[in-house]
Amino acid sequence: MKLVIQLVLWVVIAALGYLLFNAVWGEVEFNEIKEKRYKAAITNMRDLRQTQLAHKTVTGKYEKDFDKLVRFIDTAEFTITQRRDTTILDVEKTKRFRVDTFKEIVVTDTLGTKSIKDSLFKGSDRYKTMINVPIEGIDAKYTMDAGEIEKSNTMYPVFEISIKKDILLADQDKDYLQKEKQIVSVDGVNGDALTVGSMVSINTNGNWPKSYGAND
Repeated sequence: MKLVIQLVLWVVIAALGYLLFNAVWGEVEFNEIKEKRYKAAITNMRDLRQTQLAHKTVTGKYEKDFDKLVRFIDTAEFTITQRRDTTILDVEKTKRFRVDTFKEIVVTDTLGTKSIKDSLFKGSDRYKTMINVPIEGIDAKYTMDAGEIEKSNTMYPVFEISIKKDILLADQDKDYLQKEKQIVSVDGVNGDALTVGSMVSINTNGNWPKSYGAND
């Protein structure tokens, strides 16, 4: 009986050890997959943000229609300017004091234009598909919106681009996924989605830590 009990105990210990190993390894594997997918998803989100910022620079607003955003990249140009300090005659003070008086001003010279496509994508055509989540096996697009909000009686343009964690990690363990959606940490992506920009505040930052790439 003593031998039987010992054998049973060893079996129980081995089983518990196996379950513990699987639990630890399962979470490690989940985190590795999560980080890889987040980095891939954020790559396109950063491209979308840069395009939105360029659109606002040229047009004064953001764009929620992706097809129009692509056409903008294909056709729009940045105006290249140069600011310089110079000194000119201050006519009013010269008349008042009856002696030549000068003042300093800043002059903005237009030097030319440069293609938005060349400026942001340097010959690549990846902008045509950047609305698609670039992860194998995931057939999904980012959610993108744009508009205006009012702050202190002034209207400001805003945009938001997001993708749910449920979509990015749909094939992963549901318990780990639920835990990830509730995370609150300076080293993690808080909330249930990866997001850049906001439709409720004047903000163009991403909600991910910089370990995943620049978020501002």
